[in-house]
Amino acid sequence: MVETPSWYKNIAKLSPLAYKVTQLSGTEEAFSSELYTNKRDGIYTCVVCNSSLFSSKHKYLSGTGWPSFYQTIDDTSVATNVDRKYGLTRTEVHCEKCKAHLGHVFDDGPRPTYLRYCINGVALRFVEN
Repeated sequence: MVETPSWYKNIAKLSPLAYKVTQLSGTEEAFSSELYTNKRDGIYTCVVCNSSLFSSKHKYLSGTGWPSFYQTIDDTSVATNVDRKYGLTRTEVHCEKCKAHLGHVFDDGPRPTYLRYCINGVALRFVEN
């Protein structure tokens, strides 16, 4: 028998919007997240499993309306796959541990990576240092 992960119970506690985004690959409205303009030092974790995903050191204001980062906290925190919804080809970003949908990554970000992880704020929890 496969054991249920400890974080699985957190899915039932998500807000309707957080559920739509993380479990159904939805998106939040641009500029709606308080994390978009957050400038405090800390770590952004997955709202479902609490895995560390992004550092405030790598966050920047992209002008897109969603929290944006130019790199992940480490090489194993997120995974990607091709998203061909809506007639577009994009790279979806999800939490490596629980597979929660986070957003998308684009190659129009700043140096040094030139990446823009465009992440739904509702998929994140901010933990201040």
